[in-house]
Amino acid sequence: MQVDELLKPFPIKEFHPFPRALLGPGSHELIGPEALKMGFKKTLIMTSGLRGTDIVHKISESMKWHGIETVIYDQVESNPKDYNVMDSVKLYQENSCDSFVSIGGGSSHDACKGARISVAHDGRNVNEFEGFNQSENPKNPPHIAVSTTAGTGSETSWAYVITDTTTDPNNPHKYVAFDDNSVTSLAIDDPVLYYDCPVDFTAQCGFDVLAHASEPYVSRLNFEPSLGNAIRAIELTNEHLREAVWNGQDLPGRQGMMYAQYIAAQAFNSGGLGIIHSISHAVSAFYDTHHGLNNAVALPRVWAFNMPVAYKRFARIAQAMGVDTTHMTDVQAAEAALAASIRLLRDVGIPEKFTDVTQDSYSKNRLGQGPTKFYEGQKTITGNDADVDRITNHVLGDACTPGNPKECTFTTVRPVVDHCLNGDLDDLLS
Repeated sequence: MQVDELLKPFPIKEFHPFPRALLGPGSHELIGPEALKMGFKKTLIMTSGLRGTDIVHKISESMKWHGIETVIYDQVESNPKDYNVMDSVKLYQENSCDSFVSIGGGSSHDACKGARISVAHDGRNVNEFEGFNQSENPKNPPHIAVSTTAGTGSETSWAYVITDTTTDPNNPHKYVAFDDNSVTSLAIDDPVLYYDCPVDFTAQCGFDVLAHASEPYVSRLNFEPSLGNAIRAIELTNEHLREAVWNGQDLPGRQGMMYAQYIAAQAFNSGGLGIIHSISHAVSAFYDTHHGLNNAVALPRVWAFNMPVAYKRFARIAQAMGVDTTHMTDVQAAEAALAASIRLLRDVGIPEKFTDVTQDSYSKNRLGQGPTKFYEGQKTITGNDADVDRITNHVLGDACTPGNPKECTFTTVRPVVDHCLNGDLDDLLS
């Protein structure tokens, strides 16, 4: 089913599946028994390596203690690349593995989901499965996804995002694949694993949650079963993100964000996304910047763009963000929601526009260090007219864009992109 077919205004809308999940402190210690129950004998662990922690080692040793052999692929990059997926597929096949475990955030989970789809189709290139339900074989290897960040939601969603490095080197392409066959077999969310997450990364992942929650809440899909989860995830993010960022050993803060990210993903799983994500995908395609950071920068601009068609929804978001909207009109409350999002962004220390992002501005920065020689010339985000144009064109081709509540054309979206790159957030409040 194509995007335009999914969004036609007819009464039948699709609810996509969720995997079984274990949530809460200590849940990661159950991975060995759970893998045994699922028939794992030799598993490929896919991860970024989580350097500076012992998380991968602990989980691998736990599985070995339960008699399961492990092979580790720890080269998954931020904004996972097609070759990350295909290298892991080769390792899986060479070692006659029968299952997958992904450990990390969205990059590890997404690369692993793509690898499972490829393995189920005899090693076909993952880029062949871009789009909606392009896989043909529903029988792929079992997959346990263990999250170490509160942001992705990939462990419970039907989506995975890959950067295609085989396209025109001057016009890199990052795409979303939506596929019911990619849903993990078991999700494990343990807030204790978030304790080692750096301050800036915690903040950026938190804004990924806020984007995941707010976009389905105002999406043109208007999917009723998603709205409750969406608004609750916004409430939880407002309540817990500051504490999770600045007091990372605080269990209530970490656990609150664990639940926020999990149910936000369940909201967008069937409720759709919008151009916060489209802009994020475009910027990371050209600069390899972190997805959560991109969402954080885009979010206030996109909220301001979409407000005129969804004032009542944004007024409710204001309440979820802790604003007392008594005696406010819907328009005033919506504007207060925008102000609250900017306050949160500043409170957790996120750069306010893309041209503020520098080589050393955050721990996951890869400016100038991307997968091909193209990225060597992208050591700073320029924000010039050509930059705005190419990012806008990428946005218009993104699979998330049709869900945006306000119609998107080059003329309407270009100023939003320009403001993300160059604009002052205070301008949105005037």
